[in-house]
Amino acid sequence: MKLEKRFTEHPEDAKCYDTAKLREHFLFDKVFVKDEISLCYTHSDRVVFGGAFPVMEKLRLLGGKDFGSDVFLDRRELGIICIDGNGTVSADGQVYEMKKGDGLYIGKGTKEVSFAAAGKAGPPKFYMASTPAHTAYPTVFIPIEKANPRKLGEAATSNARTIYQYVHPAVLQSCQLTMGMTILEEGSVWNTMPVHTHERRMEVYFYFDMKQGAVVFHLHGQPGETRHIVMNNEQAVISPSWSIHSGAGTASYTFIWAMAGENQIFDDMDTVPAVDLK
Repeated sequence: MKLEKRFTEHPEDAKCYDTAKLREHFLFDKVFVKDEISLCYTHSDRVVFGGAFPVMEKLRLLGGKDFGSDVFLDRRELGIICIDGNGTVSADGQVYEMKKGDGLYIGKGTKEVSFAAAGKAGPPKFYMASTPAHTAYPTVFIPIEKANPRKLGEAATSNARTIYQYVHPAVLQSCQLTMGMTILEEGSVWNTMPVHTHERRMEVYFYFDMKQGAVVFHLHGQPGETRHIVMNNEQAVISPSWSIHSGAGTASYTFIWAMAGENQIFDDMDTVPAVDLK
């Protein structure tokens, strides 16, 4: 298991970052590594996110000094969404068969979590996000048919999309993690517009299912001092609580969002009119 770390930044400091520094601090471009669990630990709300890509090996989620325990989920909870292939996730001996679009919530205190390939649909890619947890809630398997769908936007504004809420009060109980997947319709490119902030929660975006040669311009920074980070397929980006949350692609795509912080109210956000952006 490999772990990278990112520390928190003050928005006044981030104003001075050039492209390379911005990517160094906020972009995580090694989400899937063959036969590895590849994770990033951000000190922004102590969120851990990344991917498991079992091809020939069974992969085990490990704790260690970085988490203050030999058990990764000793004081954490975990959300998982399979983005490709067929595989299994084992949680304390209970095996869950997962295909593309299936999700899984694993509660605090689970001691053994492992990932493996299965079937002939190709090796699975499991994207995951984890936050500190104060109590243990039951592990819940969430096929996409059981996720809570919300249709938002419209073709006229290039943001027609369906949001599938997996780890969310409408589906299950968690401590602070909320997590879901948004699928943009063909011809739509904005994942949200107008842009929004929510200083009560940070967010991590993971972009995938992008067409060959397509990119996403992830918007970053404060409304009056915006920046952008160019994202390629299967890359993740940290969006701090002080930053705007939005992005636009050169073609439609899918992304997974994960949030941690003060509350779990999905609509608790402060929108910013496009004419006020700088």
